[in-house]
Amino acid sequence: MGQRMFIALYPPQVVVDELTEFFDARPQMPWISPDQWHITLAFLAAVPEARTDELIDRLSLNLAHKVAPTIQLCGGGTFPSPDRAKVLWLRPVALSGSLEALAGTARGTANACGATPDGRTFTPHLTVARLRRPIAATRWLRILDSFTSSPWCAREAKLIASYLGEGPSKRPRHEEVARFQFASPTGD
Repeated sequence: MGQRMFIALYPPQVVVDELTEFFDARPQMPWISPDQWHITLAFLAAVPEARTDELIDRLSLNLAHKVAPTIQLCGGGTFPSPDRAKVLWLRPVALSGSLEALAGTARGTANACGATPDGRTFTPHLTVARLRRPIAATRWLRILDSFTSSPWCAREAKLIASYLGEGPSKRPRHEEVARFQFASPTGD
């Protein structure tokens, strides 16, 4: 079948600390663990084991030509809808660079290696809560809309293996497989 993997950007510790402080003041929601906070560029449901090394090599080459984006989290969203939310998320905004271009490169590279990404339209987001039952989340969207993180330069992406149900509280366990450096922004 193949290994579940994803390619993602991770916020730096200063942003993790800001998010932690923001969510600690709001314990009514089952916030996901800070070590699970990431922005998925490509989700790969079944990476053939025989293609993993090729995927790593190609991602390393192709992402090295992409300029590191500067990102800020501001504004919230839900999946599938605010009236029946099962996932709450924060919106990453690229202040420089393009998350869509990075996602396109990651997805195209994975596809060329036989690790077909999911067919969903790329919606940049950082998941902060997963709910067992859908809720009307308008109130929570207003709360999430009040958060703005410090901006940061995402200098690398990570390839992560995901093991469903193996983490705390039956959450996925994530294991870093590889890191990929981006080109430095102009002026760095």
